[in-house]
Amino acid sequence: MNLSRQAFRPSHLQLTRQYYKRCDHKKMSCEYKNRDYEEAVIALNRLQSNANVLASIQAAGPLPSKEVFASTNYYLRRAGYRPQDLNELNAIHISGTKGKGSTSAFCYSLLNDINPSSKIGLFTSPHLVAVRERIQINGKPLSEGKFAEYFWQVWDRFDDGQGEPLQPELPIRPAYFRYLVYLAYHVFLAERVDASIFEVGIGGLLDATNLIPSPIVTGVTSLGFDHVQLLGHSILEIAGHKGGIFKPGVPALTVAQYYPETLEVLKARALEVKASSFTTVPKNTALDDIQLGLAGEHQKLNASLAIALVNTFLGSPRIRKTCKEMDLTLIKDETATNKPMAELKLPSDPSPISSSSASSSLSLPQLPAELVSPNPLSTEILRGLQNVEFSGRCQKILDRKIKNLYWYIDGAHTIESMKFCGNWFKTEINQLSTQGIGDNNNQNYRKINKVLIFNCTNGRSPQDLLKSLLDALGSVSEKETLSIESFDCAIFTPNITYMNQTYKPDLKSVASDTKEKSDISENLKNWNKVWNQLPNLHLRDTKIKVTSSIEESINQIKNSIATEPNSIYCVLVTGSLHLIGGVIEILESN
Repeated sequence: MNLSRQAFRPSHLQLTRQYYKRCDHKKMSCEYKNRDYEEAVIALNRLQSNANVLASIQAAGPLPSKEVFASTNYYLRRAGYRPQDLNELNAIHISGTKGKGSTSAFCYSLLNDINPSSKIGLFTSPHLVAVRERIQINGKPLSEGKFAEYFWQVWDRFDDGQGEPLQPELPIRPAYFRYLVYLAYHVFLAERVDASIFEVGIGGLLDATNLIPSPIVTGVTSLGFDHVQLLGHSILEIAGHKGGIFKPGVPALTVAQYYPETLEVLKARALEVKASSFTTVPKNTALDDIQLGLAGEHQKLNASLAIALVNTFLGSPRIRKTCKEMDLTLIKDETATNKPMAELKLPSDPSPISSSSASSSLSLPQLPAELVSPNPLSTEILRGLQNVEFSGRCQKILDRKIKNLYWYIDGAHTIESMKFCGNWFKTEINQLSTQGIGDNNNQNYRKINKVLIFNCTNGRSPQDLLKSLLDALGSVSEKETLSIESFDCAIFTPNITYMNQTYKPDLKSVASDTKEKSDISENLKNWNKVWNQLPNLHLRDTKIKVTSSIEESINQIKNSIATEPNSIYCVLVTGSLHLIGGVIEILESN
């Protein structure tokens, strides 16, 4: 896939200009009188691209690297910063297809337990319930007041331009996700964080988080297929994008990959930009008998990478250490790269790399094993791994009002992550079954009813995701005695929060077009197609239901429980982080 083609560029810019209507930006700014959190969310939502614009952009393909970096640097200057200013953030930068959010959460928890007095910024996406979740300091989302204060500061900076001349072909403000990245830069610099962790949004090379010229360390989590319209349809193209976060003179880390050929692409990326080292981190054997704060066997690989990233971070010559505590103040020395991204040698646009070019005779040093994979683990690291919190990822919630209702919530939305989700849910059900359907509190229950609530977005294939989930549920490993042949009920719902067809403003997505309702029946067809191909189908009949909102789905389950008081209901919610956010919003509001 050649990303240097120009044929689509005029239509791409025309669509962008058409959507944002840059001529109305002054009127748009004057509309907001209160400038509180509620108005900030409304203003932010107006920066979203609608479904038609997104479809046209995806059909045209991504812009070339140099053009993207030119625009992202332009907006950074209009926000009042230079790329080299971002080096003060002491960043850990993380990309990947799955596990990058969990790895980011592990990194925060580890740094916090190693040095509780430090101030640590964390940027992740997407949010589940409130947009301010994306920008956290010391494990807490910004308050509504702080978010609004900083939001309107950045809003006005884009209006003013901070001395940067206006480029007429670009909108006044960047789109939704990019705006939040610039907001995070502004917040973390204003709050003078000691360290920061940035999770990439999509890809890596062309992501707005990739403006930091010299992070302390970079890491790539497990790779798989996602966002193929933007990143390419081959795993090598995707790996090229993910490795685009590697920087000159900065350690580059990754994990053992399901697709081993991607390691050669990542290594080639590291060589191309002259990273200081390239290290593949194995699963740390010290984690074998440790219960992590995040459930799921797959989290041990994410935790292993986080340990390596944090140890590399703390071992960097750019981080000053005192004898008893870590002072995470950046040392102003020659090791930091202070050139803007536009002036650095950029990685080439991602394209499939042949085995001959990837397997170059050149090599980079690897970080020592005792640094990236220590064994035994220190007390601080163990505590950090156990204290980590990350909502919506392999999360079990006991319903506050109905004691025989358990919610199993996981934001899996790729083929690979659905497999992990299925394995986790199966383990949970097996544990419940082997306990005789619960402990003393549950001894009167005679049956476990398993319910699935599912939806997927962004053009993902419901058939492929459901098949991956069901294959995992139906398999039996050495550690398990039972498989799950099916669900008792499967509910398909759009990502519409409430029964009156409304959303909480933080959960509104203009990319969810009017076709979402009709897609429910399409999901139903795909489910039936997958279901009919499953072995042992005759063991249990599954009731298939379609609802018009998340709230209706939850109400149907609670109504069913009222008719079966002697059953435990275990509800798996998965397929979309937007769905997860809606479910959490309903459960918390109830």
